[in-house]
Amino acid sequence: MRPAPLAASAAAVLALALALTSAAASITGARWRAQERETLRSLSLASLGPLAPDPSNRVADDGAAAALGHRLFFDARLSGTGKVSCATCHVPGKDFQDGVPLAEGVALAARRTMPVTGTAHSPWLFWDGRADSQWAQALGPLESAVEHGGSRTQYAHAVAAHHRAEYEAVFGPLPRLDGLPRHAGPVADTAWRGAWDRIPASRRDEISRVYANIGKAIAAYERRIGFSPSRFDRYVEAELAGRPHTAASALDRDEEAGLRLFIGRASCVNCHNGPRLTDDHFHNTGVPLPATSLPFDSGRAVGARQAVAGEFSCTSRYSDAKPDECDELRFAVTEGEELVRAYKTPSLRGVAERAPYMHAGQHATLGEVLAHYDRAPTAPAGHSELKPLRLSAAERRQLEAFLRTLSAPVAAPAVFLRAPDAAPR
Repeated sequence: MRPAPLAASAAAVLALALALTSAAASITGARWRAQERETLRSLSLASLGPLAPDPSNRVADDGAAAALGHRLFFDARLSGTGKVSCATCHVPGKDFQDGVPLAEGVALAARRTMPVTGTAHSPWLFWDGRADSQWAQALGPLESAVEHGGSRTQYAHAVAAHHRAEYEAVFGPLPRLDGLPRHAGPVADTAWRGAWDRIPASRRDEISRVYANIGKAIAAYERRIGFSPSRFDRYVEAELAGRPHTAASALDRDEEAGLRLFIGRASCVNCHNGPRLTDDHFHNTGVPLPATSLPFDSGRAVGARQAVAGEFSCTSRYSDAKPDECDELRFAVTEGEELVRAYKTPSLRGVAERAPYMHAGQHATLGEVLAHYDRAPTAPAGHSELKPLRLSAAERRQLEAFLRTLSAPVAAPAVFLRAPDAAPR
């Protein structure tokens, strides 16, 4: 009869363990104060609302336009050399960027490739925001002498030769192209520009509309490239729902400490906020000049004026929007010292997979980026918004650990994540 107390004792211990486990589960989420919980909710991908329509692009949500844009995105015939496509720098397997300090098309560019993922939600594109839509952004590299290096008449001829049926199903009949030179456009090449100037104005407008439609089709494709939930998003979901964490949603001590720093003392959330972890604004953060000799880069100070004057802006003749649907552009700030060397806040989703960092790849690792923000150096021009954080080495490691929880596969229809089997002839 002696074993009974031992059995009772074991049962009591088991009951206590179960009670403690239940209690722990019941207070999941209570570690965060109410205001912190709201901040976590705001950063979660679940808070990303429906994608707003793009009034400047009437085919933005047209599936046939997206299919055409998919083919155009991977078509190297849309370049001066026949070797460069959008996917050359915006590589699907690398979060639609290229992983090198400076983009390289037909020659070396002066800035880092920005990822395409999630940009349909952004009012400004490029590091300096010189385009105000995805379709306007898609057009810039096509005529750049160092990116695609081609011309408008070349692209119109290419569409007519290789994508006519798909193009006309979306945009209507192509204009006649007989008599037009293979290369002509308002580009840096003086011969091509001269050829463009000799084309009658009405025909130049027709070609420019085909060119704009190329951008709109590519944008319809890129619009479907979004984010997948990361471990951080699953963590927030479990915390807010009061559920115990699983291996797919748990953060370890360093990752959670890094999250607390991110929304607290490190002030990262001041600019990297919202479910895309960007405020879509432009900031001078004292980023150093590139080690490579490049022309001086003024950032938003030039980009803002380019956006407002853009040939393919929301208020342009090639836009499908009404003037009162272009508020971002109409009220854009174009003057002020705060614009000098101010660059767009990039999304931090997938940031651990996108080294190197900054607008010209000045920092090779996340650790270097965090050290830069902690140190807050003087800006090479303009005035940096940063103030020294005085974080310890351990705290910087914790921040980096948290940033790595933001990685997740790109979300898009599977067929859109690979090159088309063959372009139509």
